[in-house]
Amino acid sequence: MSFNRRKIYEKAKRKANTLFLNAIQHTPLQFAAYKSYWNYRFHKESGISRKASGPVQYIAQKPNYSAGIGHQLANWNAGYYFSDYYQLNFAHFPFSSEKWEYLLGFGEDETKATAILENKTIKKIKLPRFDCNKDLRLIGDIIASYKNIPAIFLLAQDQGYDRQCDTFTSLSKKFFSAPSRKDDKLFYRPGNFNIAIHIRRGDVADMKANNDANWKQRWLNNGYYASVLNRVFNAFEVNNNVQIYLFSQGRREDFPEFAKFDNLHYCLDVNAYDSFTHMAYSDLLISSKSSFSYKPALLSKGIKICPADFWHSYPADGSFIQAENDGVFNDEQFAEALKNKYRSFING
Repeated sequence: MSFNRRKIYEKAKRKANTLFLNAIQHTPLQFAAYKSYWNYRFHKESGISRKASGPVQYIAQKPNYSAGIGHQLANWNAGYYFSDYYQLNFAHFPFSSEKWEYLLGFGEDETKATAILENKTIKKIKLPRFDCNKDLRLIGDIIASYKNIPAIFLLAQDQGYDRQCDTFTSLSKKFFSAPSRKDDKLFYRPGNFNIAIHIRRGDVADMKANNDANWKQRWLNNGYYASVLNRVFNAFEVNNNVQIYLFSQGRREDFPEFAKFDNLHYCLDVNAYDSFTHMAYSDLLISSKSSFSYKPALLSKGIKICPADFWHSYPADGSFIQAENDGVFNDEQFAEALKNKYRSFING
């Protein structure tokens, strides 16, 4: 099969799988369609504790290659999180492109899932898609029912892990210790306080234009970001040391609210890889309602101001500051974060 035909086949397979999973969700088939569920029913083993002397077992989720990198990272992170939760070894599936795989570096020092799948002595077990808030015990019992055999447990396509943030310390360490960091070419200058803003447009602008009902939960007006910036600058000596980088899509004319800000750089033609990297390296990241900036926020060592109304959670860490839809956030928390990380930039 040619490369292009295989790619079309895999895309069709993923789409069919998604349709199937969506169709059986909240029906008796949600679990009953899986052999692993029936194995549990006939070999019940309650609990999720693992014995060190038992066979080696893994868990993984393959990223949905039809989705963007933010979505793929959420898939990968679900496998990473549940490996710890269920006390299993983690197996790494690569991302959709070699460039993302190398840039992120998440597969460094991890067992490769593709190698495990080729090992005929290791059983491949598909887990049902489950509610990560309600079905954790059931999935633990399904896993426990295979406790005596070498196995890799494969999470269903787009298996959810709603919080997404519990792994942030490990993810940040992985990213900043990756070999690809030696190749990073940043346009930030040392000694500056570099503010990155991600304004989601592109896909969500198309949704809005087409009256797609989902656009409202993903859209934030330009005024939101301008309001956040105004509050930020109340804590700064505004001078040439503070530089603003606006990452988005469109034309400068689409962002008139930012004309009043000095030292603002429009990064509207920067590719996805460099945009992601610069957001992760920023001293302050103002993220959007998008996984594309949420993930760099989890990686970043700087301060993050994030929309409170978002579908994933934020770590209980002082560097994550939540802003309401009008751009209002806790000034005292921001001042404290600034004092802890960047004392030299505080007013007075």
